Amino acid sequence: MEITGTISSLLELQTGEGRNGPWKKQEFILETDDQYPRKVCIAVWGEKIDQFELKTGEKVTVSINVESREFNGRWYTDVKAWKIDKAATQSAPPPPPPPDYEMEEPASGFPDDLPF
Repeated sequence: MEITGTISSLLELQTGEGRNGPWKKQEFILETDDQYPRKVCIAVWGEKIDQFELKTGEKVTVSINVESREFNGRWYTDVKAWKIDKAATQSAPPPPPPPDYEMEEPASGFPDDLPF
């Protein structure tokens, strides 16, 4: 799934130690650009935190996975980002216009040099 919007805030970086070693998680709030904007809390895990270099106010398109899990009879849902594309801050300059070509008059004074 993909969701597009503006990063409205970055939450505090979370770190810890698990059975597989140290981990870190960065959550951020994405506000959609829909007619009725929605706010979605999305998590980025591990080395992707440094790779994505998120900043408040950036317009992004986030590829996400939504996953729910049960713990002690309650269900918890995670929205995890696996790819983030940042919107271009400036569009590329338009290509230059094609050159204007003018027909030169042939040396004979006639519009064309065809023999017929």
